[in-house]
Amino acid sequence: LVQSSCRSRIFWMKLNKLLLQGKFFQLEINDPYAGPVLLDKKLASRCGYVLSEDVWGNPVFRASVLGCHVANEADELFSLTVNIKVSSFASMRAAVTYTYPMYCSYSSWAPREIVCEENYMEVSVKTDVPAVSNDYTLAWMSALPETQNVAYQLWQLMFVSPSGRKRIMVSDAAKLGYSFNNTLSRVYLRAPYHSNESDISMVSGVNMNMLTSTSMYRQRWLLLLIDTTVSCPVDGTSFTDTTLTWTVPSVIPTLVLQESTFLSKTILMGVDGQVIVNPEENNYLLEHNKTHIGITIPIGAEGGKLKSSVSGGVYGIIYSIDLFLEHTWTDADWQTTKYTVVKSITTPFMPQIPTVINNTLPEERIFNVAFGHFLPDVSLVSITIGNVPFTLREAQHRGYKIYETPFSNGTKGFILEVSFDDPYILKEYVNRNETKYTLLVNYTVSVGPEMMLYYHSAEVECVIADIELPEAAGYCDEENLYLAIPMFGLHQYWNLYLGAKLLNRHTALTNGYLAASNSTHLILQVPLFAVGVIYEEVSFQKIKARFDVALRKMRTMETLQIFSVSCNFNSSAFIVCHPDGTIMISAQMKTVPAIDMSKTKLRDSSCRPKEYNEGHAFFKFHVTTCGTSVRFEGDHIVYENEISYEKETLPGQSQTTITRDPDYRLTVLCYYRAKETVMLGAFVSEPSTSRPFGSGTMVPRSNIAVYRRIRKALNVVSRVSKNESFVDFYEPNVAILKQPMESVFLEVELKDESPDAELYLDNCWVTGSLDFNSIPRWNITVDG
Repeated sequence: LVQSSCRSRIFWMKLNKLLLQGKFFQLEINDPYAGPVLLDKKLASRCGYVLSEDVWGNPVFRASVLGCHVANEADELFSLTVNIKVSSFASMRAAVTYTYPMYCSYSSWAPREIVCEENYMEVSVKTDVPAVSNDYTLAWMSALPETQNVAYQLWQLMFVSPSGRKRIMVSDAAKLGYSFNNTLSRVYLRAPYHSNESDISMVSGVNMNMLTSTSMYRQRWLLLLIDTTVSCPVDGTSFTDTTLTWTVPSVIPTLVLQESTFLSKTILMGVDGQVIVNPEENNYLLEHNKTHIGITIPIGAEGGKLKSSVSGGVYGIIYSIDLFLEHTWTDADWQTTKYTVVKSITTPFMPQIPTVINNTLPEERIFNVAFGHFLPDVSLVSITIGNVPFTLREAQHRGYKIYETPFSNGTKGFILEVSFDDPYILKEYVNRNETKYTLLVNYTVSVGPEMMLYYHSAEVECVIADIELPEAAGYCDEENLYLAIPMFGLHQYWNLYLGAKLLNRHTALTNGYLAASNSTHLILQVPLFAVGVIYEEVSFQKIKARFDVALRKMRTMETLQIFSVSCNFNSSAFIVCHPDGTIMISAQMKTVPAIDMSKTKLRDSSCRPKEYNEGHAFFKFHVTTCGTSVRFEGDHIVYENEISYEKETLPGQSQTTITRDPDYRLTVLCYYRAKETVMLGAFVSEPSTSRPFGSGTMVPRSNIAVYRRIRKALNVVSRVSKNESFVDFYEPNVAILKQPMESVFLEVELKDESPDAELYLDNCWVTGSLDFNSIPRWNITVDG
């Protein structure tokens, strides 16, 4: 429970804080004559006692051997008895009392000794030393008249301060907090700091609390005047981020009246009451010159203690160390002076922002995060993952690993391990095939013996390539194209697109696709002539068709893959409406009797089949040629032509025409969405993306009534002339370059023989793309 020692001329007693944990204690000083006296602050500073804590929190009691209740034997042997009262209650009821005697031997007294303790200043001098300087300084001369009033056989004190001189009896001095007494061979004065009779003066940059006093005693023919002046430092500490420095003046003018005779003899430093013989071994620096003595201690050095703290929500540290300095010097007046200063130093709060170190190994798929650095007095209380708080027990029960790890500099950290697959880990699909895993963690730690709470949040990320892009398989049958696409990641990381349109079940149904899925794949069946099919090569009775689906990221719409299936099809009858306005038709004429397919033609009789055989004819033409007509139906533009047969007539004498060929016509139609159709003009733009194919149909016509109705479709053609003569025209679908403000000669013609049809030019404009509504847009005519 108790450790005690005698260090120089001071009793030291230390109590074990662990044995006092959760309890209350008091100290009583045993007066040999009056019994136990309870130790309080006033009694401590007046009688030479100090009750404080060392840097580790252990209660420490120090007492001067000249203390009020110390038994003194010939100024060499000293004893003091202390009662330690311990109770579980603040009222100290049911207290247990431990009586602890202490002994100290000290005989190497200097003629003058000064002790600067935490709460008092003490000076003691030998009474056989000549009291008055031979130089008769002004201070002493001014004191002589006062001696005429000194009472017989009584000690009196005279204080000199800027406000004047003040003489009081020893009994009155005690009421002011002073303690004056004499022993067999010494006289001593003890004073609290900052008393009314003291003064603050600066010496070599250090503030000193100075008490100038003379002790006087008169007996018969003897008049004893003793200089009991004392001066102690009240500051002198400075700090950097890595060190603390304590500075004390080398020469104190009020204590050395003849500075020219001053000679420094020894300078010792100590930590926790123990003299440090070789300070450099502990990285301490003890240095001195004519004006200063300096002690520099590295923050965190041995002998002191680092303590964690929290200030304004910020974690930091405080370093404390108990130092003392013993300076011995000589001068002409006092021969030898031993000057001892005891100083407990604590640094200001030093912020230490903890760091979060990501030690994650991606291949293990486990976050490994170190949180530190902390002193041993910090403990982890709880964590929050995402927005879910966990105590340490709950976290470990859930499978999180939490443990402490030591660092080489004596600090420690906390390790947290969390699986990538934990549901509270944020997951984001990034780049082509990577996942970004994000751990959002908030730490709550308990700091210091006060158990202050400190909170720290961190965001830890890890990106790994753990996503395999799907690969689709394609195949065909006689009438359909098929794509088998893996289901993994669909609608989670990416979507399927048909051009710019999201390919979902509604789109598939609208376009005539058949979509089916199993546990692993989406099977897409696309008819040969469905919307979205691209015809790479079209020839007589043969089509090379391709169907593309784009795999795009959901968030950025970046195209990652193009799934494509391409096949050759044999088809006896088809119509293909190309995005550029080219129409390809493989027509099958089934008539009785059979007709000669080489004699089939379009509306313009010069447009004959490119290839043919007995039952088929293959035509290829542009929507602006071969008599093709155009009309609007809702949001579609419909281009129409017809295949007919040139009949052969038999010669005869009558006006009646004789023929053996059937009257047969095949109407062909191509439908384009209005906003996706190339206009019938000569302006073209740079190709960007593939335009969609139109949809086509063939309708056989065998009666004149229907034929006449079909002829009502208007045939409108537009051309761009090279000049204002409108004689020489540009070829269709050829890029035309024009300078700003240069004239454009545009001809729009209605090629229709019906007297009921008239042409009005309403709005005409130019765009940079094939989209009617694209911008920028340059108007040619507005509202006719």
